[in-house]
Amino acid sequence: MSRKGKVMVAMSGGIDSTVVALMLHHEGYEVVGITMKTWDYATSGGGHKETGCCNIDSFNDARQAAVHHGFPHFILDIREEFGDFVVENFVEEYMAGRTPNPCVMCNTHIKWRALLKRANALDCDFIATGHYANVYQAANGRYVISKGLDETKDQSYVLWGLDQELLSRTIMPLGKYRKTAIRQMAIDYGYPELAKKSESYEICFVPDNDYRGFLKRRVEGLEESVAGGWFVDKEGKKLGQHKGYPFYTVGQRKGLDIALGKPAYVTAIHPDTNTVVLGDETDLEQNDMTVTRLNWIKYPGITDGMEVTTKIRYKDKGAISTLYNDANGIRVKFYDHVKSIAPGQSAVFYEGDEVIGGGIIQKGWLL
Repeated sequence: MSRKGKVMVAMSGGIDSTVVALMLHHEGYEVVGITMKTWDYATSGGGHKETGCCNIDSFNDARQAAVHHGFPHFILDIREEFGDFVVENFVEEYMAGRTPNPCVMCNTHIKWRALLKRANALDCDFIATGHYANVYQAANGRYVISKGLDETKDQSYVLWGLDQELLSRTIMPLGKYRKTAIRQMAIDYGYPELAKKSESYEICFVPDNDYRGFLKRRVEGLEESVAGGWFVDKEGKKLGQHKGYPFYTVGQRKGLDIALGKPAYVTAIHPDTNTVVLGDETDLEQNDMTVTRLNWIKYPGITDGMEVTTKIRYKDKGAISTLYNDANGIRVKFYDHVKSIAPGQSAVFYEGDEVIGGGIIQKGWLL
């Protein structure tokens, strides 16, 4: 038994998770590699090859790295768990007129739980991933997520749903490094091809990035059932017909296929009437929102009037805001207007670089 303990490393076959596995192996951990198959593209009806975490070449890359360095590697099939929850949630959210974040749902409800279950079965002390974030135990005894050193790669936003049990067993070695350093490590470990390997930023089960096509394939008769709805302005005046409300997102400007003589943006979506509201860019500005399905990380809860930085999307820089407990969850009041608050997206609250917690946006408005 290693003096540092036994760790199960989630290995996708990409540079980040491979470097994590090799780094921990060289540091003296007893490493077990595991690659998760989350999706079978043959069932989706798409015409694209498997990519990213479900690419057979990636499976082989992960296995070869493990074999070469003398630690075991397993492939874990979680397609049923993943499809039942993440994919169905993705479809249901769009059908409800919201914009989901499947990576958050997968991390929160599927991947970490699947890893921990297998880690326990194999007597592993820890689980490790290639995320650019940090996790550590704070002075108050709680396990806290903080931003990674490389702000361009920071992934703390998609990890807000992890509970204390999961965080207490998690190691994220890459949070202390910049991507350039990880590329050099891959070269130093003897994997120069990994340093050149392209990265995918697509949704793993929508490799062509065409979520509209994916919805059409998943929901029988969708295109026919939602076609012919109306674009309307904020007063309800009809502006022209659209292709169906699930095919639009709040903040969208391109691909509307309507000429109004000026730029138009989707400002709201109403599934019950199959209407999509269009407006000017200023109509996207809001300063208040409600957030539900909360998970608190740094503290067990919040006190009314707590000032935080709130991010409303992955690449958002964040905005200063104040949190208030509400009967329906949390009320978030921004000091300045923010644009494109999209129901269904995650709101993540920060105190400095540390994640206080997060939740799902239900509604935004302008006071």
